[in-house]
Amino acid sequence: MRVLVTGGMGYIGSHTCVQMIEAGMTPIIVDNLYNSKETVLKRIESLTGVMPAFYKGDIRDRKFLDSVFAENDIDAVIHFAGLKAVGESVEKPLEYYDNNVSGTLVLVEAMRTAGVNAIIFSSSATVYGDPASVPITEDFPTSATNPYGRSKLMVEECLGDIQHAYPEMSVTLLRYFNPVGSHKSGTMGEDPQGIPNNLMPFISQVAVGRREFLSVFGNDYPTVDGTGVRDYIHVVDLADGHLAALTHKGREAGLHIYNLGTGNGNSVLQMAKAFEIASGVEIPYKIAPRRAGDIAECWADPAKAKAELHWEAKLTLDDMTQDTWRWQSTNPDGYPDAE
Repeated sequence: MRVLVTGGMGYIGSHTCVQMIEAGMTPIIVDNLYNSKETVLKRIESLTGVMPAFYKGDIRDRKFLDSVFAENDIDAVIHFAGLKAVGESVEKPLEYYDNNVSGTLVLVEAMRTAGVNAIIFSSSATVYGDPASVPITEDFPTSATNPYGRSKLMVEECLGDIQHAYPEMSVTLLRYFNPVGSHKSGTMGEDPQGIPNNLMPFISQVAVGRREFLSVFGNDYPTVDGTGVRDYIHVVDLADGHLAALTHKGREAGLHIYNLGTGNGNSVLQMAKAFEIASGVEIPYKIAPRRAGDIAECWADPAKAKAELHWEAKLTLDDMTQDTWRWQSTNPDGYPDAE
């Protein structure tokens, strides 16, 4: 199976490419390197023995996409490319709607022209808004509390409409919870450009001395210790969820929706403590005001993915923290600009 992977140089995309190659699939990567580095390619090659095809360009560039489809006999698309920071989306909504929504529509237009009918979309649990209860199942009502979440929800609704109009298409929406961790080799991991917007890379950068302390946004939520609770899932488990979706739904027409999570929730302070145990380094923190758009708790009921995709998360919180520390401690500045 030859799969176009948009955003394939990014955190989740790169780990998915490794898992795909090891499973005998062929990823073809498109990325504009907005939040990633080209040196990721060599890390993928060193782990798999395969250098994936890579095209530098933007999914909003129709001529560029048409050329990629023309040069490759593509069977399916995994669509990771997108901006993904809640706080930033509140400040820059126009950029989020342009990149995430408009970019997806250009991509699907190019797919239609090329006769490619299968897409797996990197969605998010944020489409559940502020859920009335947990755990969350796929039939919960959807809403959004910030522009990032709204952009994901808009794309889901657009793809649903498109699949309805073109019933031969296979559209799979994977609603991620909170990806963390790194490849067990320590050579690949999360390397956000600038100040991290997600918890685990911020914690790990504090541990290696790049950041002075962890800012904990709110300690007055109705949770176990007052800090936000999330379902953290190892990025390799998440990557394997995409392979399962390709295998079981990639050739089946219809609209398919799955939660990818562990079914367990951990608070911000619990994650910091777990990282201290894994690294042996104290993580100083300061309480900061709540962030706009954040909610108290969110974790998945992943039973549908287990039943229909034969997938479930296998890696533990210890795996998540230990693998992250292995990556960050051996790559304190993230990926180099050149290798």
